[in-house]
Amino acid sequence: MRHQRVINHLGRTSAHRKSMISNMAVSLIMHKRISTTTAKAKALKTFVEPLITKSKDDSTHSRRVVFGYLKDKEAVSELFRTVSPKIAERPGGYTRILKTGNRIGDNAEMCIIELVDFNEVMKGGEAAKPKAARRRRSGKKTAETPAEAPTKTAAPKAKKTVKAEKTQKPEAKAEDNSDDQAPETETRE
Repeated sequence: MRHQRVINHLGRTSAHRKSMISNMAVSLIMHKRISTTTAKAKALKTFVEPLITKSKDDSTHSRRVVFGYLKDKEAVSELFRTVSPKIAERPGGYTRILKTGNRIGDNAEMCIIELVDFNEVMKGGEAAKPKAARRRRSGKKTAETPAEAPTKTAAPKAKKTVKAEKTQKPEAKAEDNSDDQAPETETRE
């Protein structure tokens, strides 16, 4: 009987399972979102959430404990530098599992597991609500004239520099032609 055996072995040996979940946790921390099967995501959630809680206390001991599980220096530094400040006020529930349907090959139930505070669309941030452009009539020139005035003064300056370049180019051509041909009298404007 399997009374109170709650760990999902995922059809792997313990060493394979530990390294696979550790690698998935590193990918989740580095990329903030990964796609996997639902069974693996649930196992990953129980593995990575205590590590994220541990990262709230930025001490040498916490870093060493987390490194003992992840075995990746970049992931540990990413966890303590970028992830932990964003989740500092959150009491738990750092990950979200979104089911995406079944895989075509073996009909396995697939999902996306992501860090909650790093999804701007679900959080309701600026990326979720792009500002809609409004079409207006051109009759409202009173508000637009002060903004356009500086740009009109800047545009003729740009044209002057283009004119100055055009006047320099014929002189350069005249100098190039003078080397090949007999000297001619130069007229400057």
